[in-house]
Amino acid sequence: MRHSPDAPGPAVPGPGPGPGRDTVDPCVRVRGAREHNLHGVDVDIPRDTLTVFTGVSGSGKSSLAFGTLYAEAQRRYFESVAPYARRLIHQIGAPKVDTVTGLPPAVSLEQRRSSPGSRSSVGTVTLLSNSLRMLYSRAGAYPPGAPRLDSDAFSPNTASGACPSCHGLGRIHRTSEELLVPDPSLSIRQGAIAAWPGAWQGKNLRDVLEVLGHDVDRPWRELPAAEREWILFTEEQPVVTVHPVRDADRIQRPYQGTYMSAHRYVMRTFSDTKSATLRARAEKFLTDAPCPVCEGRRLRPEALAVTFAGRTIAELAGLALSELDGVLASFRAEGEAARVLAEDLRGRIAPVVELGLGYLSLDRTAPTLSAGELQRLRLATQLRSGLFGVVYVLDEPSAGLHPADTEALLGVLDRLKSAGNTVFVVEHHLDVVRHADWLVDVGPLAGEHGGRVLYSGPPEGLAGVAESATARHLFARPAAVAARPVRAATGTVRVTGADRHNLRDLSVEFPLGVFTAVTGVSGSGKSTLVGQVLAREVDGRLAEADFPVRRLVEVDQKPIGRTPRSNLATYTGLFDVVRRLFTALPESKARGWKAGRFSFNVPGGRCETCQGEGFVSVELLFLPSTYAPCPVCAGARYNAETLEVRYAGLDIAQVLGLTVEAAAAFFADVPAAARSLRALVDIGLGYLRLGQPATELSGGEAQRIKLATELQRLRRDHTLYLLDEPTTGLHPADVRVLLGQLHGLVDAGHSVVVVEHDMEVVAGADWVVDLGPGGGAEGGRVTACGPPAEVAARGEGRTARYLARALGTS
Repeated sequence: MRHSPDAPGPAVPGPGPGPGRDTVDPCVRVRGAREHNLHGVDVDIPRDTLTVFTGVSGSGKSSLAFGTLYAEAQRRYFESVAPYARRLIHQIGAPKVDTVTGLPPAVSLEQRRSSPGSRSSVGTVTLLSNSLRMLYSRAGAYPPGAPRLDSDAFSPNTASGACPSCHGLGRIHRTSEELLVPDPSLSIRQGAIAAWPGAWQGKNLRDVLEVLGHDVDRPWRELPAAEREWILFTEEQPVVTVHPVRDADRIQRPYQGTYMSAHRYVMRTFSDTKSATLRARAEKFLTDAPCPVCEGRRLRPEALAVTFAGRTIAELAGLALSELDGVLASFRAEGEAARVLAEDLRGRIAPVVELGLGYLSLDRTAPTLSAGELQRLRLATQLRSGLFGVVYVLDEPSAGLHPADTEALLGVLDRLKSAGNTVFVVEHHLDVVRHADWLVDVGPLAGEHGGRVLYSGPPEGLAGVAESATARHLFARPAAVAARPVRAATGTVRVTGADRHNLRDLSVEFPLGVFTAVTGVSGSGKSTLVGQVLAREVDGRLAEADFPVRRLVEVDQKPIGRTPRSNLATYTGLFDVVRRLFTALPESKARGWKAGRFSFNVPGGRCETCQGEGFVSVELLFLPSTYAPCPVCAGARYNAETLEVRYAGLDIAQVLGLTVEAAAAFFADVPAAARSLRALVDIGLGYLRLGQPATELSGGEAQRIKLATELQRLRRDHTLYLLDEPTTGLHPADVRVLLGQLHGLVDAGHSVVVVEHDMEVVAGADWVVDLGPGGGAEGGRVTACGPPAEVAARGEGRTARYLARALGTS
């Protein structure tokens, strides 16, 4: 169903007829959008409104809002940039669309899945650090006779400001003999130096030591202290000729080997490697401690000697933003510069606090923030920008928000609109959907079964669209009581005296054999309690014979792979099954092919022109680089000879192109594949393609793939599943599918604990642990605990009234 001024349906503003009409089109008009799964979409959306794009997960909402509208706005902006400068900017390709008219400049606020660097912080993301540094530079109290410092001198990220000992990181990494050699009874040849790499690299270092005259067969503890010190910590890198022992089956020639001490190897790996696995391994041999020079404050002494309101810049940066605002408000500024700078800083802090992020401090590092927190910080920054006449495109701004915080978010979106902007929001939260001026509902289902605009108009008009999954939930009334009786616990896990981040001496019991929801406003300590404290407590007790839980499974939203070569089939192990099927075919056996022949990641069966990528990059100099199907394999990723082998009529590339739903029918008679595919279908991922790159998957999709991988394993031992906001990015229809799987785990005798903001999920739980009452220093306490109905009835904590509404008892 398409709605436009010429089609029946909700009225869309349009230019008036006749001479003298207003020549400014009040609508953004899209014609023939074909990005991803969009089926030639035509839609008109009025400007100066809050428009919400809805639809089930994978229906094509983001393809329309971000892949088409924002991408086209960015492309047009780059057309105005000088060609030479354009070469220096990463440009996304032009969207697949016939025409887009009436589109103003756009600003995108997406949920970026990749984490920023450790030097990025709340202060740098919001630009608040710039204002605070300027305040200290121009209005700080300097020691008598001290020269006035430039603002850069107050930044740990500049050479003039960073502590020279820790280079502005605040912490230093050290190692010791005890860490590098955990078992001194072993000899070097037996692997005493555990920090060294394995395989050939480790053997090379041992051989070099032996050539240098060290006894590699003597127990480590019997070596002289000076010799042990040199082996582990020398900065020298002597080069010697190594004559390896000849193996019977191969000839090994002498080579020049370079020695590297264990300390040097660990530090170089930790600082330089791009492999998360190698970095984690190196970290095991390091201790992390505050820098002894700056005591963790990251700055030079001359910067730390300057104060404002009696505090150093490091002390103010460590305060929660709500506390920092209080300090600035109570301080009587002397001089016009101090007054203006303090007022400006307070004005920039206000929208951050308004969005429920007042518990964050300026020095909180960005990698520790959730994607939702990062997006809201950028949104708060936009409020201060004063832009008007632009389109803001937001990706689920309610993600990670408690219902109490969502109310503040709606106020911020309204302010962006009232400032003369158009706000496009991809969203699942029904309160945000109800608040919209205009809805664009995409569906009816996901993947190839979606990609159509079912409705475009005011929210109330969606009620008459029978195909819409959104309509069924948007206009439904909450149940009077929870439909499912509360389960009885089969045991408990008690956390005692938890003291981490904002948790202070917290004790709480988690019942086993039931579905538990941990709730609370943003920053109240939910993820810390579940993901760190509870997980560590359970992990430490799994070996106890009388402990009822036998396995711990943490299902997070981290990507299942970092490159397009990783995909759904490789992560779940399904690709191994498929390759074995192809290897067992008579044609493969006759040619002597092994399973590696059917992998696009190794030479042999893959297309060497594109090296198994399926596409080639075409550099267009001043225009954005474009990707075209490989001219040899036409995107199949394999060479022609490999594609000659077919299983049930399909070659390996065609199998990877199947959706999970289609593959489930295709492999119905292959138990090893059918079980994995059925788990994916049951959890609502039937629309994904088997070969869909990991980089195209959302955090919610990645989490559900991990959960489906667990579900197919048919474990019988009592397992505790920990999930952090599993409904993020899910349409209410998909939430019910997910909940069916999670409750099925509990019915099978397992335990499930979720950190959750969706009150329908919480209402269906057996037990609720509510933290609060606020975020940061005002949180970290248990405000309510018990079955959902009891927590709602007692009215304690900020969750109770929203839970009562979900239960239909408010």
